[in-house]
Amino acid sequence: MNTGISIRKSAGTWTVRAGGAVLGETSDALELIEGDYPAVIYFPRKDIAMAFLDPSDKTSHCPRKGDARYFSVVTKSTTLENVVWSYEEPNEVAEQLRGYLAFHNVDEVTVEQI
Repeated sequence: MNTGISIRKSAGTWTVRAGGAVLGETSDALELIEGDYPAVIYFPRKDIAMAFLDPSDKTSHCPRKGDARYFSVVTKSTTLENVVWSYEEPNEVAEQLRGYLAFHNVDEVTVEQI
């Protein structure tokens, strides 16, 4: 069955920043490719400063990956609503994403390879 999803370990070291704060840095990122969408980098939860993240009430469902739970990033100057998501109980095809977080590509959030 072709799920249209590819997950692999991403080369190099990745960092994520929001509101001037470094939220995390990892050499264990995963890269998800789904159809024609841009690649999404997933960070292991252990490498993210979870103190900056507040769970939100937002959820979404992807038939391929499962149910996503969202978080808002709280910094000194702002709260970025629902810019982080995680598949807490991913479908079998996305099992590698368990325990990982992804960040929306918005102006206030920077995900980059360093």
